[in-house]
Amino acid sequence: MTLLVTVFAAIICTVLWYKKAPQDEMKLSTLCFLYWGASLMWFVDAIYEFAAEPASFFTPVPADLLNDLFLGLSVVALGLIVWLIVLLVKDPRGVFKAMLQKK
Repeated sequence: MTLLVTVFAAIICTVLWYKKAPQDEMKLSTLCFLYWGASLMWFVDAIYEFAAEPASFFTPVPADLLNDLFLGLSVVALGLIVWLIVLLVKDPRGVFKAMLQKK
């Protein structure tokens, strides 16, 4: 479930980035790299989990699915927080610079 959540987030982010690709003013490429990196990490984790116990991989317990869903959503939220910090530090539109100069 974590892999599924992060792959969907990565695909949505990549489509949004591709629409605005030439300028990339909002630094969506950073968010894409974060989500694709997380997706790759969960994919490798799924391979190792399948190699360890192939039978239980396709019949997960509902409680495990719910825990994995929360973990995937937490990873997506953490990626958004990191992206917002990068966006605030870079300040592509100069909003904070203008606010500081105004006072």
